[in-house]
Amino acid sequence: TVVRGANAQGKTNLLEAIYYLATGESPRARTDRELINWLANEDLLPFARLEGRIEGSEDLREMSIVVQVKDDRLQKEIRINGVPRRSTDLGGQLKVLLFMPEDIDLIAGSPDARRRYLDAAISQLDRRYARALSTYSRVLVQRNSLLRQLRDHYGDPQQLEFWDERLTEQGSHIVHARLSTVATLHQILQDIHPRLTGGAERLHLLYRSSLPLEGANSLLAYRQLRFEAPHPDHSAEGSDEPSQAGIKEVFRQQLQEHRQEEIERGMTIMGPHRDDLRFLVGGVDMCVYGSRGQQRTIAIALKLAELDLIRAETGEEPMLLLDDVMSELDEERRRYLLDSIHGDQQVIVTTTDLDPFDQSFLDSAATWTVAEARIEPLAR
Repeated sequence: TVVRGANAQGKTNLLEAIYYLATGESPRARTDRELINWLANEDLLPFARLEGRIEGSEDLREMSIVVQVKDDRLQKEIRINGVPRRSTDLGGQLKVLLFMPEDIDLIAGSPDARRRYLDAAISQLDRRYARALSTYSRVLVQRNSLLRQLRDHYGDPQQLEFWDERLTEQGSHIVHARLSTVATLHQILQDIHPRLTGGAERLHLLYRSSLPLEGANSLLAYRQLRFEAPHPDHSAEGSDEPSQAGIKEVFRQQLQEHRQEEIERGMTIMGPHRDDLRFLVGGVDMCVYGSRGQQRTIAIALKLAELDLIRAETGEEPMLLLDDVMSELDEERRRYLLDSIHGDQQVIVTTTDLDPFDQSFLDSAATWTVAEARIEPLAR
């Protein structure tokens, strides 16, 4: 499906709605309150509602999300086949892969953006991961609050033991899942990235943990970021991942060793919330020293690798959402991206004009137009 429209007409809102229905999170809005249309704010009870019917490999699912402001408080109601559910239950119901122009900045952007990318990718494949992530975030808030109290000389430091146990339990699951996913993505990228670079470059994914874990695919990454060649023990390729139990024990020890420092700073200074994903070509960190072209190529390769990962893990074709990215790509990369789309895959592409698309592609696609937030078939 190709959706054409001028800027600020609602193309991205369409893709945002699909992504939100699949994940319970917006790729753009900072809060759910921002998702409610301004016109709805004139109502007594402002709300936004999404509904979708998803045909999977086994059944047909009906999903809905209602975001409502009541007594100046935001409420979110999620239903799957009419049954109330939590946000973490959305994972895997509708598998989507969203590629936006902003994703090209993923490589050069902040560590927080790269962590969010990993978390969103893994949560679609592992509901337990989504629950662990949610629990970890809540525990982290509580632990940091206690650390600030202890910094101000209120309370007993032994109170940290309870929160340390919960933090390491959930945090070890998160780190282990991230390491496994990064290692798998790395292997997939060894086929994809050379095709996009004519075999001139080889990409290494690097998961930089704040924990000193032995045997992790890239945890002793400092030497690599100092332009040394990737060490065989620390590249994602062919490495042995630490066990979740091993990660938990190291995490627990580090919290004990740095307890006084954390109290003085009033914050948790290590854990998956401080980790990062980096990209090396020839031992050089592309997040810092990569050209715009290199970073754009890595972003495309990463999305295509994620596409293959979802196929391999679930046996299903994820819905692919491409938000006006064709204009960002040269002809060769545009053709490679379109060739990677399978005939059985559902794809929605937004664009301001149809020029970047081959006629054969348009002949096989449904075309729609968006104007003033209304979608209608496009006569061609």
